[in-house]
Amino acid sequence: MPRLVFLLLLIAAPAAAQTPSPTREHLAAPGHEAAYHQWHYSPVVKVGDTVTVSGIPAAGPGTYEEKVRRMFVALGKELEQAGASYADVVELTSFHVGPTDPTSFQAEFARFAPIHHEFFPAHYPAWTAVGTTALLAPGAVVELRAVAVIGSGKAPRLSIPLPKPRK
Repeated sequence: MPRLVFLLLLIAAPAAAQTPSPTREHLAAPGHEAAYHQWHYSPVVKVGDTVTVSGIPAAGPGTYEEKVRRMFVALGKELEQAGASYADVVELTSFHVGPTDPTSFQAEFARFAPIHHEFFPAHYPAWTAVGTTALLAPGAVVELRAVAVIGSGKAPRLSIPLPKPRK
């Protein structure tokens, strides 16, 4: 019997050793290579079908809404270069400079949520919003990071019951 176990282990070992490791690809949109070379971070890392997008600031000229909308558009470009889409996003983390208490956070969300909804109209990703005192990008009002799983948006299932109508 011990000889049989040993033979089975010998047969199974090469098969286990041949399982390939997932690939790890570092990506940067044209013009953003300095993030990797100078600041030592990857704007996008793709491991197998999982895509992690580093923080994208809502900065530059314009209103709060224009900055936030540009940030979401930039997210789409980063996802696309990795082979993902908004529908594949499973998690967001947003960092907000403006709010200093729950009331001001609610007021900011009243401005932020409609723009978020333009890009995520259904099958919403998990989302954590964090208040902070400063962001690296000058004039940034929000910074957004995301995690996507390529292909996960093709057939999402909603297992959350719909709200009951109010009477």
